[in-house]
Amino acid sequence: MNQRAVTQSDAIDALGERLRAARMGAGLTPDQLADLTGVSRAAIYRYEAGHPVRVDTLGRIADHLGVSIATLLGVAVEYVSTALAFFERMRQIEEKAERISVMFGPVSYLLTTDRYDALLPEVLRESVPEDVPDRAEALAQIDQVLEVLKRRKAAYRARPPHVVSLVSAVEIEAFCDSGFVGTQALAGRADRRAAARAEVENIIEMLNSEPIGVQIGVLVDSMPGASFQIFRGAARPELAMSPFRLGALANVRLGVATITSAPEAVAQHEAITEQLWRRSLKGRDAAAWLEKML
Repeated sequence: MNQRAVTQSDAIDALGERLRAARMGAGLTPDQLADLTGVSRAAIYRYEAGHPVRVDTLGRIADHLGVSIATLLGVAVEYVSTALAFFERMRQIEEKAERISVMFGPVSYLLTTDRYDALLPEVLRESVPEDVPDRAEALAQIDQVLEVLKRRKAAYRARPPHVVSLVSAVEIEAFCDSGFVGTQALAGRADRRAAARAEVENIIEMLNSEPIGVQIGVLVDSMPGASFQIFRGAARPELAMSPFRLGALANVRLGVATITSAPEAVAQHEAITEQLWRRSLKGRDAAAWLEKML
């Protein structure tokens, strides 16, 4: 796919998006960030909306957000240490993407059902251990994560990019065995196994009907342990790798995700995706395998 050149305006817009995600991940409102940095609230809103920002001001903001100027400028690997900031970045990138290659298991969130969204709040909350010291903070951030996910799903359905989703048969089987749960203590509950089964049946339906703009491959052999997504759109492609999960035994508490547009990183992960896609089961063959597994 031909990519148009990234303009200075694009770069400033992207800086605003990264700034917003980093601010959300730090648990700060625009007012709080303004108070900490001595920058006016109106200026914070302008910067997040894509208006230019002076380097010295950006440095002051970066210090209080715990990120580097390079990360905010997108000139290096972008490190994202909270699920909230990561999913906000995914929302921003997906809204501009024309094609998304997804290596996230067991099910790509954008392709999940409304029933999945209805159960997800309970699953995410039960994924936070009772005895962790930051439990109250983690639960509060989950509400914000859910709001971002809601916006992601709505944006996808309003303007769906082409999605290529590679899923692991091993992960799907484990998902069905344990059920859609946030903690191992609930694994095997009949209602949660039924919820997991419903998502697999939704995958089977898409494999059989082959909806426009959706391609699903089921890998029945080895698959990389790391989850990643590749986004292609009008500007430069981007690669996101993340430890955060929304499926069985969800994780929205711990980990560091990375986002980069480095050509070598994108090219190597695209090569892996193409290789795995060729080896995967597709269409009715994949549907038949999943039906037999169920």
